[in-house]
Amino acid sequence: MKKHHQIRKKVWMGFGILFLFLIQTYAFTPNGTPKRSTAKDERIQIHHADRLFKDITITADGQVLVGNVHITHSGMRLKCDSAVFYEASNSFMAYGRVRFTQGDTLSLKGDSIYYDGTSQFAQVFQNVEMRHHKMTLYTDHLNYDRITGRGFYDVGGKIVDGKAVLTSQQGDYYTASKEAEFYEDVLLVNGGKDSLITDTLHYDTRTKWAHAKGPTNLLSGDSHIYTIDGTYNTNSERAHLTRRPQLFNKGRKLVGDSISYNKKEGFCEAFDNIVFTDSSDNNNKNILMGEYGYYDDIKGEAMATKRALGKNFSRNADTLYVHADTLRLYSYNQKTDSAYRVLHGYFRVRAYRTDVQAVCDSLVFNSKIKKLTLYRDPIAWTEQRQILGEEINVFSNDSTIDSIYVERQALLVEALPDSTLYNQVSGNLMMAYFRQGELYQSKVDGNAMLINFPMEKDSSFLYHNYCEAAKLRVDTERRRMKRFWAGPNPIGKTYPIGMAPNEHTRLPNFAWFDYIRPLSPEDVFEWRGKTAAAKLKHIPRRQAPLQSLEKASHTTNKGVAPPPSDALPSPSTDQPLSPTPDSSEKSE
Repeated sequence: MKKHHQIRKKVWMGFGILFLFLIQTYAFTPNGTPKRSTAKDERIQIHHADRLFKDITITADGQVLVGNVHITHSGMRLKCDSAVFYEASNSFMAYGRVRFTQGDTLSLKGDSIYYDGTSQFAQVFQNVEMRHHKMTLYTDHLNYDRITGRGFYDVGGKIVDGKAVLTSQQGDYYTASKEAEFYEDVLLVNGGKDSLITDTLHYDTRTKWAHAKGPTNLLSGDSHIYTIDGTYNTNSERAHLTRRPQLFNKGRKLVGDSISYNKKEGFCEAFDNIVFTDSSDNNNKNILMGEYGYYDDIKGEAMATKRALGKNFSRNADTLYVHADTLRLYSYNQKTDSAYRVLHGYFRVRAYRTDVQAVCDSLVFNSKIKKLTLYRDPIAWTEQRQILGEEINVFSNDSTIDSIYVERQALLVEALPDSTLYNQVSGNLMMAYFRQGELYQSKVDGNAMLINFPMEKDSSFLYHNYCEAAKLRVDTERRRMKRFWAGPNPIGKTYPIGMAPNEHTRLPNFAWFDYIRPLSPEDVFEWRGKTAAAKLKHIPRRQAPLQSLEKASHTTNKGVAPPPSDALPSPSTDQPLSPTPDSSEKSE
């Protein structure tokens, strides 16, 4: 009697499910015709049941099948514990350990199923599991259309495809294309590590590409990507993002019209209107901009090109703007408190900061030692001073210039106010020292030459000095020369203003390149180079001659002894030299 009551209960549930099925399956057009087509009317076949009976009071015109039920229809096979078959409508309700199979690649499991043989449409209820090749779908209510090969749910579900797990409130899966669509509260978890959160997602189980539309967040290790249109591959862990995506990684941010990201290689590329910001160093912030760039997390390297612009924000300093054909930013000691950056720029470099400007072929800026090095025909300006040579090194503290070193063919020119006169210093090696942004001392080592116009208290000029020496030092106070020292055996002359010969008014390598000087951050993009005649002529650096040692006098049991120390070239240093007073200095 109890068993009979259970069968009656299941049958009434079947009638309710049948009503829901009719509502969902047959959506009508305005003229009353069904939207979907039906398959050829093949009859459902009952192959086996331990018991079969009919009770009009329970099932109306349905036949009750109990025990090891086996039903087939048009290539579909179904096994269950019990079922009610409606021959007139060519449909059935199946209960208990329901297993629905189609070919060798598709299977459906659930606690119960309603199937219509005419439309070949099935609804599976509770503990639903749909398997297709290597994909498995889990939900509590699945609709499956055999004609279109579409399985869909709207009560929440999950698809597991290899290491990828996708959950959503609504979902569709298509057996023909092996593709899925997910809507509302979509979450893709890949390998238990990467997570993609969105509201609309298309997923291809063959290619493993997921296409997200709408606001999307991709969390991958230390990286966080935000986009509103992008694709992600669960196998290769690559992502292609469009519509101005943003990538965040340990204090760094990359933005572009589109970004390609490879997690395994820690490498991402950005295209069009890119902005790379590195704020991982609290004392030093860098921005790279351009039309193309990349960031390599493993190497700690970022690159920008095509109208590239670099910005450096040092603590308590104005922003340094650098433009070049290509800019590269290298990060070191990233996971320590001593992190620092090195910026490389090439070619056709132009740089601007309120207190210093520069033009050269290439440059290197090191934030650790705060050193800016300019290579190949460089020019640097500070206030009314112009410095040029074969290589210029600018050292600074947090806010102002500390010193400038110029190597080979060095020339410092200072334009005097309200006049056509220029103070000039040249030599092989020049060192200029600053205090609170003001030049207070200059040194020249090798072939030193000086032309100086002392300014009177009324700002007039009465005479000028000309000097040649092996070494030279000039002390400056309040932008005026206080004294200078030259030696040994200097050659010096003093002329009344306007009485000096031309060769003692302008040094041989004198040049004033005010037309090249960058005037603003925007002006760094306007390349204005020297004329060919004005460029420095390359002078090869001399190398120490190879030593030839007599084997008889310089050999030991262990081989040839090294040459004496005085035969070796003295080491050089790129650190600023502190000025030292000289007892032989002369005041002017």
